[in-house]
Amino acid sequence: MRRTTFSLLPVLLLSYFLVGCGSNDKEFDATGTFEATEVTISAEQSGTLLQLNLEEGDQIEAGREVGLIDTTQIWLKLQQADATKAVYQSQKPEMEKQIAATRQQLEKAKTEQRRYQELVNDGAAPSKMLDDATNQVKVLQRQLDAQISALTTSTNVLNKQMAATDVQKSQLLDQLQKCHIVAPLSGTVLEKFAEQGEFATPGKPLFKMGDTQNMYMRAYVTSAQLQQLKIGQQVKVFADFGNGQRKEYSGTVRWISSRSEFTPKTILTDDERADLVYAVKIAVKNDGDIKIGMYGECRCK
Repeated sequence: MRRTTFSLLPVLLLSYFLVGCGSNDKEFDATGTFEATEVTISAEQSGTLLQLNLEEGDQIEAGREVGLIDTTQIWLKLQQADATKAVYQSQKPEMEKQIAATRQQLEKAKTEQRRYQELVNDGAAPSKMLDDATNQVKVLQRQLDAQISALTTSTNVLNKQMAATDVQKSQLLDQLQKCHIVAPLSGTVLEKFAEQGEFATPGKPLFKMGDTQNMYMRAYVTSAQLQQLKIGQQVKVFADFGNGQRKEYSGTVRWISSRSEFTPKTILTDDERADLVYAVKIAVKNDGDIKIGMYGECRCK
């Protein structure tokens, strides 16, 4: 037993020092699967799905309109909002025209006041006539101020009602825009959940797409390997097509988990004896051959 133990000790030590990204005797440092950024596009409005022009596997550019939900009711509400605003606009008072008569009476009363003032000063008229003229000016001034205040309040109320109508119209325009289903990113249609003619409701998934041009390989490394990795590091990535067929790509380490986890059963690591591993994501530019879920290998350059 002792001879066996001592004879295996150098081998175990050698195996320990070969673990990590710096080992050149192993074909790869870690393995994992390829992933893509996936987005599920859901309906944002209620209505009949008039169009959904896509199929699974289609390549779609970001911003392309691929579907349409019935916009009839929203369009009718927009027409109603425009009509309501026109009514409020027509009710706005023409202040200058409505106060013109009172303003003219006030100017005439002020003229009479000045005339009686001169007569009283000359002793040609009693002071009571001046007092009456002064009171008339004050009454007409109060009437004019009250008219202006009432007309201003009415105008302000109508302006606020028109502003509220504009807000309502903006909301309707936003709802109208959301009836047009647009691809949020460039990628491949992975799944289609709805068909033309179905009734869509907010939150109902319509289709799923993924960015298959910019892929990631999620791999798991041990603590020893982790010391050799850093964000932005260039690594070699190999896509495994089966039957010994592999293809090499250039990858970049984009993310390293800050928390360890137990080795997933479906993932092989460079050191299968390790209980805890760290997840890493390696960005790879896809040439069209890499598929989601495909196994891959990575090796530090």
